[in-house]
Amino acid sequence: MRRTGLATALVCAAFAAQADEWRHYGGDPGGQHFSTADQITRENVADLDVAWMFRSGDQQRRAALMPQTSAQSTPLLLPAAAGESLVYCTQFNEIIALDPGTGEPRWRFDPDIDTSGERPFRCRGVAYYEEPRLTEQQTCRHRLFTNTHDRRLIAVDALTGKRCTDFGNNGEVTQFGRERGADQVSNSSAPVVAAGVVVSGSTVIDFHYAESPRGQVQAFDSLTGERLWGFDPLEGHSGSGSANVWAPMSIDASLGLVYLPTSAPSPDYYGGNRPGDNRYANSIVALDITTGEVRWHFQHVRHDLWDYDTPAQPILFEWQKHGEQIPALAQPTKQGFVFVLDRRTGKSLWEITEQPVPPSQIPGEHTAPTQPKPIAPPPLLDPFLMPEQAWGLTPWDKADCARQLSALDNLGLFTPLSEKLTLMLPGSLGGANWGGGAILQDSGILLVNVNTTPFSGRLVPRAEARGESTSDHPAAGARMRVPMRGTPYDVEVGALVSPLGIPCSPPPWGKLVAVDLVAGKTLWEKPLGSVHDMAPFPVPFHLDWGTPNLGGGIATAGGLFFIGATMDRQFRAFDTTTGEVLWRHQLPVDATATPMTYTYRGRQYVVINAGGHAMFSRPQSDYLIAFALERP
Repeated sequence: MRRTGLATALVCAAFAAQADEWRHYGGDPGGQHFSTADQITRENVADLDVAWMFRSGDQQRRAALMPQTSAQSTPLLLPAAAGESLVYCTQFNEIIALDPGTGEPRWRFDPDIDTSGERPFRCRGVAYYEEPRLTEQQTCRHRLFTNTHDRRLIAVDALTGKRCTDFGNNGEVTQFGRERGADQVSNSSAPVVAAGVVVSGSTVIDFHYAESPRGQVQAFDSLTGERLWGFDPLEGHSGSGSANVWAPMSIDASLGLVYLPTSAPSPDYYGGNRPGDNRYANSIVALDITTGEVRWHFQHVRHDLWDYDTPAQPILFEWQKHGEQIPALAQPTKQGFVFVLDRRTGKSLWEITEQPVPPSQIPGEHTAPTQPKPIAPPPLLDPFLMPEQAWGLTPWDKADCARQLSALDNLGLFTPLSEKLTLMLPGSLGGANWGGGAILQDSGILLVNVNTTPFSGRLVPRAEARGESTSDHPAAGARMRVPMRGTPYDVEVGALVSPLGIPCSPPPWGKLVAVDLVAGKTLWEKPLGSVHDMAPFPVPFHLDWGTPNLGGGIATAGGLFFIGATMDRQFRAFDTTTGEVLWRHQLPVDATATPMTYTYRGRQYVVINAGGHAMFSRPQSDYLIAFALERP
């Protein structure tokens, strides 16, 4: 069912949330991660305390599976017509609706996913949509869409949690790749919806295959579930797969565009089977949401050999400079750049230079001669680490780090892997990752959390392969060896650490950075995280040296930036102007999810999902915690 006049009308329909509500994963369809709520301010945030706490029950019901989970869900607050519930998804794709003021459950929907296999269970969020083709009296005018671990797209009534039986087959459609199992193709991020179209990406197995499943993006009619279009970022490219969209997408309904952050092609660290730039991989791709046709694309890594996926939601904002206002898009990347583009055309708003890339030492491998680099803003981290910069707690472990660095291939960013250990800075975690950043309304000021821990890696001839891993990334402090079947090599990757397990680079090992995208300069940067909770024995005081971090943050009109993300069980509020930590709260477990905020019955709440992350090898659980000021 192709729509023309109807689609145009729906594009123009009201889509944005109310100013202090949170109806979309990133706060608004363009992922600004910003709220105009200002009841909680720099002056009173020190009085913030727990208002309520909810537990999903998974810690008891699914105890055996909890080590395979990563709690990443950001809740939504539904409008009054849709029940005004706070809704979120658990690691196992159960949708739960809560009273926003008390945390008491209103309804639950369990899709009963297939839990076989070894892929971690995670769900970053659900999508809300008001279906204008139904009347207010009809069931499922207000609907929620969720992508499940086992590749189903399900629609439920936002008021009751019951399936929308008019959508697909009894409320669900099967997405591509389900027959291959979740270990091959799964889901993590929420779908996006506009103009009567639901758009869904996928999570495809990393590293393991030269030709992994294709990273097809699919679109479905939001009312009927009819498949409308599909987009394969590698169409016409043989010998490869992936280039999938696993990070959150953004929408500009006024332009009728959906923005796809595409990943690396397969396999991640060897490109002999996929010559050329591998166009539409490692890109921001703008598609017409009603037809799936490409309007423009911008590729930020050519012929990727470093697993530099586009890791985060494209952030839509208004670029205002010299009296000119341009609809803009900011894209943080794993390699530590922030590309700022005109979101109508994909043209960069800062000049792009071409950085020369060292040639590969692997027979049959041909690196792209150069990689794009914006002249501004400055990179979020320094990719250079020389032996004389080695860091340690003692002269002994510092000397060991210097020795390791001296033995590495190290020609800076974009040094391709060889059979010799090579510095990877940033590694596959970034730089930025899926938590993305927050824009202070339309000021052009971006706050983003960054990983700075160095990694090292090498290609291992398949004939020497031993002890293959099924992991998709190395656990904290560990090394992994993963097959790249269909190529001559496996890959070995791990953190570059001293014999004490401490990173070989100077701290901070995770940081928060504020960047003025319009002026093209860094405003401030601060360590993010304390290592006191990671020591072999308890340390009774904070050591703010930064930690690896996963999950994002949000900014508010109260001058605050809230973020968990760290490996120290802390939830923090930073001053957006200075970067000073104004408040922190110790959580039961790490919070590797992006928080959200809303105002309900005159009271502002800040909510975060605290459940830990499989990759961190730390405790996991099932908490959703809301904070607020005491009632007057």
